[in-house]
Amino acid sequence: MLNTKEFGNELKRLGFDFYSGVPCSFLKNLINYSINECEYIAAANEGDAVAIASGAYLGGRKSVVLMQNSGLTNCISPLTSLNYPFQIPILGFVSLRGEPGLNDEPQHELMGQITTQLLDLMQIKWQFLSPDDSEAKKQLEEANKWIEVNQSFFFVVRKETFKSEKLKIEQRLNHKNMIKSEKTDVDELPSRFDTLKVINGLKNMKTVLMATTGKTGRELYEVEDSDHNLYMVGSMGCVGSLGLGLAHTRKDIDVVVIDGDGALLMRMGSLSTNGYYQSENMLHILLDNQVHDSTGGQNTVSHNVNIVEIAASCGYEKSYYIHNLHELELCIQEWQMTKGLTFIYLKISKGSKQNLGRPKVTPSEIKTRLQRFIK
Repeated sequence: MLNTKEFGNELKRLGFDFYSGVPCSFLKNLINYSINECEYIAAANEGDAVAIASGAYLGGRKSVVLMQNSGLTNCISPLTSLNYPFQIPILGFVSLRGEPGLNDEPQHELMGQITTQLLDLMQIKWQFLSPDDSEAKKQLEEANKWIEVNQSFFFVVRKETFKSEKLKIEQRLNHKNMIKSEKTDVDELPSRFDTLKVINGLKNMKTVLMATTGKTGRELYEVEDSDHNLYMVGSMGCVGSLGLGLAHTRKDIDVVVIDGDGALLMRMGSLSTNGYYQSENMLHILLDNQVHDSTGGQNTVSHNVNIVEIAASCGYEKSYYIHNLHELELCIQEWQMTKGLTFIYLKISKGSKQNLGRPKVTPSEIKTRLQRFIK
């Protein structure tokens, strides 16, 4: 079995000091080490953990994700449509529940058979983690070489690989909403394009704009292509977690996350994580047109959800319902002066800009120039 503290210290020596993940009994000792000795963000699900770690990587941190193999299926979307096209490398540890030949619970049987096959299909480099300390250190050196050439690397971890590491007392914080405003007027329903022009026009030299997948990113590109911008091309629902990872690790910049109703509903658990970790330099703007605009205009269920109330209940310091672009401008200007984790909700009209194109810069180029801008 591996000495968990020595193994974790070797990870730290290689620069891996930021973790995000979801608990697994096979990984509990490594999780305990990361909480005790490093920065650890507990994600609501494994896909969010991948996005959080990816945001931290954009901010200059070498990041680790920890998960059970059942959760590997939950993060296929960000691994294939965020990390792969943007060439964002993360180091992963995934447990091997349901390993063939060993007794385990029935829900792990199939995943135990296909865990490594899934990694192969996603073109992710991987190895079974050795229980021998010296061999495991060599494996970490090899994994680090792949990370340094923008390739993710995963270790598959068998039962009883890590020796016991006692969890120190965790501080449990309570964050409460301080300001919440509800609907008080008629919604003017501006277009998404006009709304993005307002948001873009208020950025400064320390602002990063992150636009969710679909037509939001495409329209922001047409408003202005900038080194400040990241246009999601996949990983639907992950932009808020990506923003958290960046904002948490780079408190010297302002991170403005531009979300959509369909995307946010897909991974609404991320609101609770954002609310708990309270990155005061993060502004989360939801543009709600109540449809999946990029795929033909099918209805979402956002009309039946009080998202302003949910964000407030999750611990966003400020949660605003606004009705028009003038209020949007005032809210952004106030946030720039006062900060605090803030959620802004605005209903917009359906439809998009005519003859809307797509970004002509590749995701990996967007990543590289954004990192250069951040530095």
